[in-house]
Amino acid sequence: MESRRLYKFGSFQLDPTEHLLLRKGQTVPLTPKTFDLLVFLVAHRGRLMTKDQILSAVWPESFVEEANLTVAVSALRKALGERPGEKQYIDTVPKKGYRFTAAVTEVEGSEKTENTSTTAVGPPDSGKDSPQGSLEVPIAVPSAPLPEVQAAEGKRFSRRGLVISLLLIVAAIAVPLAFYRAKQVASARVTERRVAVLPFLNVAHDADNDFLGFSLADAIINRLGNVNELTIRPSYALQKYRSESPDIQQAARSLSVDTLLTGSFIREGNNLRVSYQLVDAKGNRILSQGRVDVKYDNLLAVQDDVSTQVISALAVPLSPSEAENLRTQQAISPLAYEYYLRGVDLYSRGDFAMAIKMLEKSAELYPEYALTWAHLGRSYTAGASFNFGGAELYDKAKAAYERALHLQPQLASAQIYMANLLTDTGNTEKAASLLRETLQTNPKLAEAHWELGYSYRHGGMLAESVEECKRARELDPSVKLTSSAMNAYLYLGDYESFLRSLPPVHDSAYIEFYRGFVLYHMQQWGEAGEAFDHAYELDPAMLQAQVGKALSYHLQHNDAKGRELLNSAETKITQRSVGDGEALYKLAQAYAELGDSVSAMRTFRHSVENGFFPYSYFVKDPLISRIRAHQEFQTQLETARVRSEGFRKSLQATP
Repeated sequence: MESRRLYKFGSFQLDPTEHLLLRKGQTVPLTPKTFDLLVFLVAHRGRLMTKDQILSAVWPESFVEEANLTVAVSALRKALGERPGEKQYIDTVPKKGYRFTAAVTEVEGSEKTENTSTTAVGPPDSGKDSPQGSLEVPIAVPSAPLPEVQAAEGKRFSRRGLVISLLLIVAAIAVPLAFYRAKQVASARVTERRVAVLPFLNVAHDADNDFLGFSLADAIINRLGNVNELTIRPSYALQKYRSESPDIQQAARSLSVDTLLTGSFIREGNNLRVSYQLVDAKGNRILSQGRVDVKYDNLLAVQDDVSTQVISALAVPLSPSEAENLRTQQAISPLAYEYYLRGVDLYSRGDFAMAIKMLEKSAELYPEYALTWAHLGRSYTAGASFNFGGAELYDKAKAAYERALHLQPQLASAQIYMANLLTDTGNTEKAASLLRETLQTNPKLAEAHWELGYSYRHGGMLAESVEECKRARELDPSVKLTSSAMNAYLYLGDYESFLRSLPPVHDSAYIEFYRGFVLYHMQQWGEAGEAFDHAYELDPAMLQAQVGKALSYHLQHNDAKGRELLNSAETKITQRSVGDGEALYKLAQAYAELGDSVSAMRTFRHSVENGFFPYSYFVKDPLISRIRAHQEFQTQLETARVRSEGFRKSLQATP
């Protein structure tokens, strides 16, 4: 039988040939690179191995940053059971490298005999803790004649010597440049990953802990979203996978990703166990799998551990700032964090009122957590816009976003949510400027492109709005499955494109309203009425659903009933100071269709005053043809024209 070398240290046995680490006979899961790192350190135990030596040995074909090594060492420490500050197995030498410190016994695998020799595998070296170890690879320099030096008068270089010197200088510049370019290409090839983190399945199916499945996945998405070399699908795209174990290939195709993180959890008292698998959907193979056992009051450790393992398994190059962000987890008290996770889950289910209660409680218990304020602001905004929460909730949302950005100025989610609020409350110019600033540092952020398209259409830049929304869907095809409608198509009169752009869902009152609305424009009355009625059944409290129901009454020749519903909706808007100009314009359109020109003019004016001013749409919108001849309409139209032109010029003046 062919012998192989095994290593024993502590309660572990390491088998490099079988790629196996055992602890008391139980397999310890390690990613390939983390395992290679362990083998290398054990083989060179007792000696300081520099970071360059380790990177050359463990990542020989890749060009990666030191941060990758930091992440891998952190993952290895956790796998070996080292606690923060301990040096039971690995000693960090600041600014130098690492040393494996545990006593190691070598065993020949076929004979199971012990060999207490501590001789390292590989060529011998001087034994000094010096970068001059056996793994240092010298740079090969071609042998070439030195430039001739003539000792003539003035001791001038010969022409031939000058030419050779210039060639050597050019080579000295070109070779490093070629190396740098090769490094960039190799890095892009290794790290190009599109990842979806699916909600974790609740093994026990206990309702009280069900919130963890979605909210823990969302927390991991937030952590991984800080790594530029990864494209992470947002959590709103993953709702359909809440309660089912998906087919990996089908889910990957649906989400347009090549890598999926799936998992499950079970809670027993104060103990929480999370199991996960990182799957390469294209290669149909498991890249990494593991288990995180934590006390329930240490939920933050789950996102930290799993995120670290994902990055290590994918060998993702990290910039120094990215590595620092991953190492530094913002503190939050355990109970406040639980309330935060519950709020995130409730928002995703559309229960904005309860989400607000949970997030307010979290902020009360621990007011320094930026993400709590960002999600609280988003919940306030949704309550204000969709459920007639009005000015009070808009004001609270603005204050929450400001608090989030004060705590974490570059928090992209808070910037995006703030921009959405600014657009809804009439500050369209400021919203577009903020989003363009966000995209300068996050150019692949699909949600930012989508929100920029939203602000563009409010300001009348309809073609640009379409392009931004198309860009969002190119970056993240799942946007089509979950996002709002591409209304700019509708405003441009391209009804077929608008209909095709709608998400293929029928359980969203918002989308069903817009499906009915475009069918109404296309004069497909029967189908339009069915969609309007369905939207109202799904959510009778939503403003858009009420507008659609009023138009459905109009199709049934019951304008009085329709006007009654519109009057009720407008009264709520006035009382609560709802400021969504685009939604107000839908009221004006419905009033005009139902023959109430006075109310149509009133709501049209309020719409323009509240920041909805797409002049080119107003000029040709067929639904307001009955009020176009009114003098006040012309006044408001001119106001919209001036502001729309100013909006475009202000954006053209800034990069």
